[in-house]
Amino acid sequence: MLLSSPATMVSFKYWDDCVDPEDLEAMWQQPAVRKEWIDVGETQGQKVHLSRDPEGQPYLTQTEMRAVAEIVTSRHFGTHIDPEMICTIAELESNRQPLAEQHDKKSKVTTVGIMQISPATAESMAKAYQISLYKIEGDPDILYRPFVNVYFGATYLKWLSNFENKVRTEEFMVRAYKGGTKKATHKSTLPYWKRYISVKETFTPRCRKHSNGPTTQAPTSTALDSSNSDDACLYWDSRVSPEDMREMWNNPEICNEWNKSNQKRGKVLFTLDSEKNPCLSRLELKAVAEIIVNNYFSTMGIKPTALCALAEMVSMRNVDGTEERTGLMGIDYSTAFRLYTEVGFRDYPIDYEEDLTKPFVSMYFGAAYFAWLSMYEGSERDLQFVIQAYISGPENVNPEGMCPEWAKFEQTLAGFEFRERNGGRCTVM
Repeated sequence: MLLSSPATMVSFKYWDDCVDPEDLEAMWQQPAVRKEWIDVGETQGQKVHLSRDPEGQPYLTQTEMRAVAEIVTSRHFGTHIDPEMICTIAELESNRQPLAEQHDKKSKVTTVGIMQISPATAESMAKAYQISLYKIEGDPDILYRPFVNVYFGATYLKWLSNFENKVRTEEFMVRAYKGGTKKATHKSTLPYWKRYISVKETFTPRCRKHSNGPTTQAPTSTALDSSNSDDACLYWDSRVSPEDMREMWNNPEICNEWNKSNQKRGKVLFTLDSEKNPCLSRLELKAVAEIIVNNYFSTMGIKPTALCALAEMVSMRNVDGTEERTGLMGIDYSTAFRLYTEVGFRDYPIDYEEDLTKPFVSMYFGAAYFAWLSMYEGSERDLQFVIQAYISGPENVNPEGMCPEWAKFEQTLAGFEFRERNGGRCTVM
């Protein structure tokens, strides 16, 4: 099946185009949604823009998707349907695109919307549960509306949960949702279930442990015994994609260091600083910076060592950041979101502030901000301007006065470049 934009004339530019006023009000009442919308310039009482992907298709951010799922399930399904199940299926089926369509040539069935529900399934659910809230018959285009589509997707899951009057497992429900009840135990739906489990884990709220600003003492190589903690936030693999983890393991220096410290693939522990916060060693920081620059910024003249020096200054390599700054590179969510939506840096999704506590995501948007500042207001800027602007904001750069941030950056940068000149050898910390 191929995911595509709809063949119908349905088009949404604003949330107001695809939700009822009371649903939009309910969205504004969600604290996470309110913050996200206000951060990007939306105003309550005015039309709210839908986000757009690089192809111009509207989509829901993960924050918006979670809110829709929670509103629908709490209103109509109580505890019978898990909002995380809704969010995960939406991620797999449509990438949260309300106008998505898929057509199966073999079955000749077309599914639509965020939850990829077919009009026939929606009609059968409406009859089975005597649904009068939404009228599907004669108006199938209503399924493109997010609240309607999620409602019928959740209704179908409720029906599957008691298929043939038997209490069904989550695995049965998910596999049947994908392939139908006859294939709920067939090998053809097993890969979908495995992907569902993997994606659902990303919706688990991340812990965030703040330090009281950068510590004066550099992180130590305190090892964490996994038998003493089941906190997934302390593992690289909980915050880094499998693809990026493969690149880390493929780095000979990283592979050597991780093997020396008895790290296992799929369960690599972060180093902890003196405050027991997860952090990166300088070797790990250098590897992350090099991967990001080589993959996404190789033509922009950004040196990985410059990014490393910035990370050292703004976060002391702390994965969660500090009280004042978020994540490894100290990028605030609103800046990252603007870089994503307005400037076009979209290689990593940025739906939550917590996404910025993922090392590769933070490094990517740190590099993106660095690149944007280097051409601030259409003029090519020197390194000193970029560093001052990165730390204090471009409006606060003093081109003539003394800048302690620049002096500290030069000193920190020299340390990283010294290690690079010496064959890349550096202490683990």
